[in-house]
Amino acid sequence: MHANFHITEFGNGQVTDGYTLTIPPVTQAAYHDAQITSYKTRQDFQFEPPLTLTLRAHAIGQIKGTAGFGFWNHPYGRLPHLPKAIWFFYGSPPNNMPLAKDVPGHGWKCATFNAANWRFLSLLPTAPLGFLLMRSRFFYNKLWGIGQRAIGVDEYLLDETLLDEPHHYGIQWEKQIVRFSVDGKTIFETNRVPKGKLGFIAWVDNQYAIVTPQGRFGYGVLNTDGTQQLVIDSITFVTN
Repeated sequence: MHANFHITEFGNGQVTDGYTLTIPPVTQAAYHDAQITSYKTRQDFQFEPPLTLTLRAHAIGQIKGTAGFGFWNHPYGRLPHLPKAIWFFYGSPPNNMPLAKDVPGHGWKCATFNAANWRFLSLLPTAPLGFLLMRSRFFYNKLWGIGQRAIGVDEYLLDETLLDEPHHYGIQWEKQIVRFSVDGKTIFETNRVPKGKLGFIAWVDNQYAIVTPQGRFGYGVLNTDGTQQLVIDSITFVTN
């Protein structure tokens, strides 16, 4: 285990053998999580561009919930923050957050998110009307690009079977651009880059969330039929 990593285990979640994150079979309606982070509090955030993260990982078992790794601002807590993230993210159905135009709300993705900006705040008063308009395919096609830019979302859908075997995942984080790679090959890049320092996180859990442009919101936890694991073989951070 990296000397600066912190372990968090909720419910029956377990972190073992360094970077093996495990949720055993669970049937009770409770949240279970296994994660490692580079921080205990937001004041510990240390990562900023230029930086490259390289990580070798795979999943074992059918993940029911979410899993992933990368950087974020830990937006939840007693003093919530607007979310910011640069990461690889998996969400199983019924997880549904289709915030990038015409990209499914579940699956294995690389993504950036930056709601902490003036565009998002300026659109908040129009949100009720916007949710109604987004229920029309015509207005969704015409207008959701504005909403997507306001929340700073950019996503690329990956082949979910990549999780079945170990692969090297990379995040090259520059001030003006983020590049995502798999096995050394760049697969996606975006100029929607969160500002400020972020913390590293890798996790697996049994929760799902629903946040749609049409105004659907929800949250819950899932039963797991078998053990599900995110196995990380190596993690490196290199200042560019």
